[in-house]
Amino acid sequence: MSMQDADSSPPSRLIDHLIELRARLLRATAGLVLVFVALLPFSQRLYALLAEPLLHKMPKGGQLIATDVASPFFVPLKLTFFVALFAAMPWLLYQLWAFVAPGLYRREKKLAVPLLVSSLLLFYAGCAFAYFAVLPAVFAFLTRVTPTGVAMMTDITHYLDFVLVVFLAFGASFELPVALVILVLLGWVTPAQLREWRGYAIVGIFIVAAVITPPDVVSQMLLALPMILLYEAGILAARMVAPGRKAEAPTEE
Repeated sequence: MSMQDADSSPPSRLIDHLIELRARLLRATAGLVLVFVALLPFSQRLYALLAEPLLHKMPKGGQLIATDVASPFFVPLKLTFFVALFAAMPWLLYQLWAFVAPGLYRREKKLAVPLLVSSLLLFYAGCAFAYFAVLPAVFAFLTRVTPTGVAMMTDITHYLDFVLVVFLAFGASFELPVALVILVLLGWVTPAQLREWRGYAIVGIFIVAAVITPPDVVSQMLLALPMILLYEAGILAARMVAPGRKAEAPTEE
């Protein structure tokens, strides 16, 4: 066996992949830490911005409270980490893409890039929709139904957990068009089947909205209606990619 053959042996390639993976993980972690450190001085302002939808709807004199001694320090720190993760997500996805792209075929690369970009933008759009539309509507409803004589004073830790769950629910739900396109590309469903199952999908969307949103009708409707529109957008996107599927074997670049 020649030296060149030995260098290209499976163990050697595996070691090269592990070294590349380690380098990508280090770069991704370094980017996340850098963004986190840059945001640390603004941690208190970030939490004040996050609390604005609730404070704006609270009765006069209402305020958030801290029931744990250390929560005024750790809660803004926790929020800062998630904001850093949110902001650094393009960099993290780029590191992932740089690692897996060399092993993909030409057609897979052409499809993967739009899917990654659209999924990231849709997740951001879902979180923005939750902050600007859903949270104010939910808190307005909750303040109206608060019994007389009950002071609405929410703990800052519970509020952060609640908002993060809402962001995750709406961000993930807005990925519906990407999920439909992937299902069509995998050959598991067709655009025609998606159209035929529209009625079942709408029922399923309302069930999902009832499960993952707060227990009020407002947030359920604010999630279900955009998801129905996104389902229709997913059908249109699936129709655009479905005709391009070919049975021939792909060739590497």
